Amino acid sequence: MKAKEWTVRVTLTESGADTSAEATLTSTNGEPVTGTGRARRNPADPEAPRIGDELAASRALADLARRLAVIANHDISESSADTPAPTRSW
Repeated sequence: MKAKEWTVRVTLTESGADTSAEATLTSTNGEPVTGTGRARRNPADPEAPRIGDELAASRALADLARRLAVIANHDISESSADTPAPTRSW
């Protein structure tokens, strides 16, 4: 069995009550796919930077997963032009 490894790098940026995240997957062919996410602390909430990091990162990873599914569905339809790709809801 041949093992493959893909690397995902999550970059977090904080600015005041806002946290932004980028999750970038680099596959073995070197083409990156990036998802983004944001979190904003309610001014009434106590400061808890870790929670903002977790929310922004999870949203970036969810966006990355959605983008990867779109690419996979496109590749399926390209590889089997006579057979339409099934639609799936995630």
